[in-house]
Amino acid sequence: MKKQLRIAVLYGGDSTERDVSLDTGEAVAAGLDACGHYVRLIDIRNGCLDPLDRVDCDVVFIALHGAFGEDGQVQMLLERRGLPYTGSGVDASRLAMDKPAAKERFTRCGVPTPPYFVLDETMSADERRAAMASMGFPQVIKPAREGSSVGVTLARSMPDAAAGLERCFELDRRVLVEQHISGRELTVGILGSRALPVIEVIYPTPIFDKHAKYAEGVTQHVIDPELPVGVMERVRVAARNAHRALGCRDISRVDLILSADNVPQVLEVNTVPGMTATSLVPDAARAAGIEFPQLCEVIAMHALRRTTARERSGQGEC
Repeated sequence: MKKQLRIAVLYGGDSTERDVSLDTGEAVAAGLDACGHYVRLIDIRNGCLDPLDRVDCDVVFIALHGAFGEDGQVQMLLERRGLPYTGSGVDASRLAMDKPAAKERFTRCGVPTPPYFVLDETMSADERRAAMASMGFPQVIKPAREGSSVGVTLARSMPDAAAGLERCFELDRRVLVEQHISGRELTVGILGSRALPVIEVIYPTPIFDKHAKYAEGVTQHVIDPELPVGVMERVRVAARNAHRALGCRDISRVDLILSADNVPQVLEVNTVPGMTATSLVPDAARAAGIEFPQLCEVIAMHALRRTTARERSGQGEC
């Protein structure tokens, strides 16, 4: 008989993605409950994990999106408490959340990614303008450490870029400016070391913004889209390589653009991907024969097995 696990699901939080995290946490809790596990939902506020001290749990399932959930902070606090948790570790989480740092790692590891540069608030207006003009348009402007496309602008002109930059600096001290690659938007979930089926994302908006990501009926998910011979595997290889380059584990979602000449370009890696009714990873898992409750259970078991293996070996994590 399968052992019933005590699982604490951390969700909510205080980031700009709180609403999505609430949905993810509730969905994950329902999935784990359907598998017969004992689940406690814990809304984490003000970066305080004290509620966990009153809960006996075998594993912590992180369903926190954005700051504190994906940037290594909650992971570090859980490690200090000696609690096994799902997803990537401290360093990989911090690296994936920091878009410029992730892009630098991709470049160093040979993972294809669009050309980019970084602006910070200490630069003069003239320096910023010169840098943006040097890349040409269109370009994509992103806060360095936000998720769910919060603050992202597709700039087709210098006035667009200036306005987008201003919005980004309201959210972060650093801004990533990336050359816009026209092509097909693809995403690949990585479960353990396995690449799940490729999904093409088709949406009506200029960018895959928060509304397009989470509003039901807005975006179409095309699983295993028709691609030229050999391209599907190149996409999956690029996704796996991006996941590995950042040192991710358990689960991630890699977002890519397939250029007009069929070259996959990695945009970013999400270490706590959405797990809602409209989310991409559950769709991909379902296409691979893994229903949502089992997906949640597999992710939790990855964390538990990793801790058990470490205890048996008496060694630290690789």
